[in-house]
Order: sequence, then structure tokens, then C-alpha cells
Amino acid sequence: MRIENGLKTAPITEEPFKVYGLTVTDREARKFYRLPEYMMKIMPQYEFQGRRSVGGRVRFATNSKRILVRLAVDACREDINIPLTGSAGADVYLGTGRDAKYLGVAAPGVHGEAETTAEKIFKKGPGLATVTVNLPRNDLLLGMEIGVEEDAVLRKAPDYRVRDPIVFYGSSITEGGCAERPGNAYTSLVCRWLDADYRNFGFSGKARGEREFAEYIASLPKISAFVYDYDHNAPDPVHLRATHEAFFQIVRRAHPDVPALILSRPDTDKDPADSAARREIIRATYEHARDAGDERVRFLDGGTFFGTEGRAECTVDGTHPNSLGFMRMAEAVYPVLREMLDGR
Repeated sequence: MRIENGLKTAPITEEPFKVYGLTVTDREARKFYRLPEYMMKIMPQYEFQGRRSVGGRVRFATNSKRILVRLAVDACREDINIPLTGSAGADVYLGTGRDAKYLGVAAPGVHGEAETTAEKIFKKGPGLATVTVNLPRNDLLLGMEIGVEEDAVLRKAPDYRVRDPIVFYGSSITEGGCAERPGNAYTSLVCRWLDADYRNFGFSGKARGEREFAEYIASLPKISAFVYDYDHNAPDPVHLRATHEAFFQIVRRAHPDVPALILSRPDTDKDPADSAARREIIRATYEHARDAGDERVRFLDGGTFFGTEGRAECTVDGTHPNSLGFMRMAEAVYPVLREMLDGR
């Protein structure tokens, strides 16, 4: 650690900081990836998005009244639907579970194609607290440092209550598009409320139920639950029918006892007929599993997530949820997933 302006500062790769949700955390090479590099060679369509730090978190505990977050990203690319707080920002929470409190967000101020840094000092009250920093969604993280007061306690955070990660596989909605900051994605909300570790394998336009990716998830040694939602990325219902149940069965054979939650897409208003066709294909995967004796699988109709009032206000562009849409998704998914996890 080094001292600067009364703060002791260190990279997030040093103890007692702990990074969750990523496979590659190489400070020297400036790599913070959610997919291992061998997977990006096997499936080059995932190469750029696999290097995103989506779902990554840093956890620690401190009684410091000031917390510095400094990050570097490779660029601040413009995304018409997401502000920089969501695409290149890192937001901070104090505490765990439903009691966690939002502290603020650190993000670059302007778009650009060059490497960019951003930093912010957050003020918190006295007392020891668990701190979680959610890493950026879109732009590639090159490094992050955390600083606390020179005389403050700094230690490892307690383990997550749900230690083995919940694995999410799906579309850009799963990836967090278009949350205004990373902590607002439904995956982040649900897992924060559960105090659960998780892996986010949502990929904008890319995740299409490929056998190779199913085998990768199957190879993970320990998971707490599997949440499955990629129908947006299937080019048509024919493709979805050819891949959906086959993908699920590959994962299920490897992890037969973990809770599995199958979702359909939430934004059904643009094309109700297509959405209905896809929903029935997805429901069939669930029903076949139940008929075969699988008692740990559930299905949620995503078309109900946004409710009946204010559906148009739940998305940015008619497809991708905003913070309201993600909150409504989380409120639907959380109680079901909590019940499934508690009943293991």
C-alpha cells in the first residue's frame, strides 16, 4: 500500500480486497475478464464481451469515513441508451442483503476512444461496514485502486451468505442493459438482496444457446443456482427450439441438484405473437424437466415482470429495461430464487 493525501491506497488485486465474479484478474497485464481466455479462443464471438467486467465486484470491510475509488477503462464508448455511469462507472454499497445502502458512483465525465481514468472519494459514517464496489459493464476495466484513511481498519469482508455463485446466462438484458449504473441491473439487485456471489454470462446479441458455452457452465465445479434467459438472442423461434432444451440438459446433467430458474423475456409488447411462441418453447423445456422428475426447476413468464401499469416506462427503447424495469424484474425473481435456495 502507498499513502497519498492521508489515504492508504492499493490495487484491488491485493489483500484484503477480494474480487468476485471474474475469471481473470491480472493487474500487471491489465486484464479483468469474466471469461477465461481459452473460452474466447474457442468462441471468438465472445472475445470482446468476454473481456468485460460485467458482474465483477470488489468486497472489503473498513471503518474508514472516506473511501477512494479510482478506476481506469480502455475507452468511454458512446452507447445511445446507457449513460457513462452505467457503461464505464463503478458504484458502491455499504452493508449486505436487503439492508445494503447505496453510497454513490465513480465514472468518467465524457465519452472518448482513449484510455480514461476516474476517481471519487465517498464519505460514510463511522463504524465497520462491508463495502461492495460493482465494476463497469461496457468499457473494459484496466485497473482499480481503493483507498481508506491511513489509520482506519481495513480487512477482508465476510463471505457471502450464498458462497457458491449463482450463474446467469442470457441476453443484453441479463448483461445489464440498460441500467444507469451497474448496481441497478436485476442480476445485481437480486444477488445483493440474497447476499449471494454470482457470475454474469449475459452477452448482448451473442449468447445463442451454443453447446460449447453450455459445456463451459457445466464444467464449473460449484454453483448455487442456474438462471437461464437468452431467448432475445435467438434469431427466431426455430433456432430457440433447436437450442433451448439441449443447452439446459447439458447444464442439468452436470449440476442435477442445484435450483434452476428458467425465464422468458420481459418486453413482450413489441411483437406479442413472436414473444408468445418463444415463451411456449421455453415453457416446454421446463415442463419436460418436471415430467422427467426434476423438482428443482421453476419457470417464470417474463411478460409479467413489468406489470400492467407503466409498462412503457420500464424500458429505455422498448426492449432494454431502465432502473424501474430492472427493479420490477428483481422483485419478481428474488422471492422465487430465495425460496429455491432456502429449500435446497
